[in-house]
Amino acid sequence: MDVKHHQRFILSDRSFANIVKRDIARLAESYGFSPAEVGRINIVVSEMATNLHKHAPQGGEMLVKYTHDNALEILCLDNGPGMKDPQRMLKDGNSTAGTAGEGLGAIVRQSHVFDMFSSSGCGTVLLSRIYKGQAEAPRISGSFDVGALLVPKMNEQFCGDGFAMIENGRTCYLIALDGLGHGSAAEDASTEAAHYFLENYSSDPASNLRGIHTAIRKTRGAVGTIVQISLAQNKMRYCGIGNIAGKVYTPDGAAIVNSSSKNIISYNGILGHNIPTTLNTQVMDWEKNKLLILHSDGILSRSDLSKYPNLHRHDVSIIAAVLYRDFRRETDDALVVVARSRN
Repeated sequence: MDVKHHQRFILSDRSFANIVKRDIARLAESYGFSPAEVGRINIVVSEMATNLHKHAPQGGEMLVKYTHDNALEILCLDNGPGMKDPQRMLKDGNSTAGTAGEGLGAIVRQSHVFDMFSSSGCGTVLLSRIYKGQAEAPRISGSFDVGALLVPKMNEQFCGDGFAMIENGRTCYLIALDGLGHGSAAEDASTEAAHYFLENYSSDPASNLRGIHTAIRKTRGAVGTIVQISLAQNKMRYCGIGNIAGKVYTPDGAAIVNSSSKNIISYNGILGHNIPTTLNTQVMDWEKNKLLILHSDGILSRSDLSKYPNLHRHDVSIIAAVLYRDFRRETDDALVVVARSRN
C-alpha cells in the first residue's frame, strides 16, 4: 500500500467555510461518491467548520484524503481551549458555547467512523470517515493498526515525504521516506523508493535500503527508515538512513512516559547518493502494548506524547494529527506514521 498525501484546507475565519465545503464536496465527487454521500460529507464539514468558529477563534484546519479502503477521511484540528468532558459533548443538547449542542452529534451520525481527542488546554482533533458505497464501516481485519499523515509544504501541490506498507499475516513491513528538499523532484525520489520497497520487501531492512540506494541513484535522493514488525516472533527489526526520527513507546495506563521509550537510531547518509559501506539491521522486542512513531524533519524533534493523557487509546490518525498540529514546521513537508498491533 502506497499512501497518498492529505489535502490541507485552512479555516482562519468563518468566511472560508463555504469555500472549504465546496472544495471538499468536489473532491468527494471526483472519487465517485454518490450525491447522497456527498450530502453526508457536506454536513460533516459544515458542522466541523461551525465548531471551529464557535470554540477556536483563531481558526484551524482540515486534512482530507481518500483512503485505500474507499473512505474519505476528514480530520479537523484546532488549538482552542479543548473540552473538560469530551464524551458528554457528544450527546445532543450539551454545549460550552450556549448553543443547541447538536454539532458533534450530527458529525457522529453522518460518519461511519468517528473519533475525537480533546482535553483542557490541548485543543481538539476530530476524525470522520465516510465509506463509499457502504451502509456500514467494513469489518476491521488484519493484525496491525497503521496510520500515516502526509502534508505538503504550504502552497505546494507535491509532497516529498512518502510512506508505504505491506501486511503479510502477522508481519508488517513499512517504510517512511523524505525526498531531499520539496516539490515534484522530492516526490519523485520518495515515490521511486516506495515502489522499490513494495516490490522487494524482505525481513532484512538493511538489505532493502541497499537496494533502494541503487534503484534511486538517478533521483534527487531521499532519507528513509524501514521497519518490520513480527508478532509471531515478538520482534521489531529496523534500519534507517538519514533523519527520519523514530521512537517506540510503552504506554502505562493513561500515561505515555518518555523515560520508557526507545529511540530508533539511523545511519548518516542519503539514499541514492552516499550510504555507509556497513549497514546492520537492528532488533528490539515488540509487545502488543507498544506504539511506534516515525516522522520526517517536517515535525520538530522535540515532539512529546507524554503531555496528552490517553491519546494512545485513540485512532492512529488522531495520534498522528495531534503530533502534526503541535510540532509541525511550516517550512517543509510533514510525515507522521503511527503503528501498533491489534492482537
